Amino acid sequence: MLNRRILRIKAMQSIYAFRQAERSDYQLALDLIHETFAPDLNSPTPQDLKKLEGYRKLGSILFEESVQKGQISAEEEMPKPVHEAVTKAIGFYQNQTRKDQAFLGKQMISEAEKIYDRYIWLLLLLIELADYVQREEEERQHRQIRPQPSSRKELKFHYNQVIKLLKEHQPLEKEAIRRGLNWGAERAFVKELYKEVIKKDPAYTEYTQLADASFEEDKKIVNHIAKNIIFKHELSNNFFQMLDLSWPENKDVLKSMVTKTIKNIEESKPDSLELLDLAINWEDDRDFFADLYKYTIENDEQYEEMVSGKTKNWDVERVAALDKILLKMAIAEIMHFPSIPVKVTINEYIELSKVYSTPKSKQFVNGMLDAISAELTAKGLVKKSGRGLIDNK
Repeated sequence: MLNRRILRIKAMQSIYAFRQAERSDYQLALDLIHETFAPDLNSPTPQDLKKLEGYRKLGSILFEESVQKGQISAEEEMPKPVHEAVTKAIGFYQNQTRKDQAFLGKQMISEAEKIYDRYIWLLLLLIELADYVQREEEERQHRQIRPQPSSRKELKFHYNQVIKLLKEHQPLEKEAIRRGLNWGAERAFVKELYKEVIKKDPAYTEYTQLADASFEEDKKIVNHIAKNIIFKHELSNNFFQMLDLSWPENKDVLKSMVTKTIKNIEESKPDSLELLDLAINWEDDRDFFADLYKYTIENDEQYEEMVSGKTKNWDVERVAALDKILLKMAIAEIMHFPSIPVKVTINEYIELSKVYSTPKSKQFVNGMLDAISAELTAKGLVKKSGRGLIDNK
């Protein structure tokens, strides 16, 4: 299931993507100014190249100042053509960054919710593999001059009791239909996975040799195929990574969901097969996810001042980009999420810095957040309630 650490990681990645897009938008806006005052090679009259170059330089400087100040300089302070060019560039930049923020925010939520599609699709893959066993046996029989009845051994996985429960589980079927999920277009992969990996797997071979598999033995082989082949083998990992760029992060979530679903199935309890939820409370987690992204981006200038004020012994420009994002996310969380204890927030971002940033980031992030959280608390800017009060004394 999705947890908040994973959501923090995905928010961090989306904020980083937004900052990259923002830099591109900034450069495109400068390019607009440059193009406005570029010499017209087709002009029938001579052009004042020195004047155009002056306008270009002035426009670039005023654009940069306007972005930093958050407002355009007064029109009387610059030539009219320059003011028009800067106004146009600022409008483009602001409009484009708004679009990028909205797009990346929606994409972030959508990609997280698609994890549930992958979960359903992976359960369907187990069914598809069992169906392929039958198709392969039918093809083998078709090639024989005098076909012999198929043995239980050859079709053992097709008749697997856990697979049968998955096939007959109406909620799984309904979700698959509602989401338009099936393996019809990927049967070449299913065939390759079975013939080149599963069929040659020692545990699977041993399973097919059983005279009469028990329910627990059926369950064990399904779990083995899911856990040790689908989620571990290079063939399947390469396949899923081609379809999902976030597969390395999503894989552990999906592995947990699929194997837990299988583990919960009991022979004596027909209703024990249940589809898991994406998260314990996705509505709350979704709001946390979206708000963390929003607050971090929209309060960037305020958080930048907080970070800069605590980096006297550091060149703030040389602080790792991800460290700055993590610090700003942590500040947003401390200030805007009353139910999350400050200590929990600090520990979470220290852990993220250890995995995603530089070797020295752990100590840097820890020290910075201790200092910033203490200052925010002293100023009365940390408002916690409920669970958020646990360590906030």
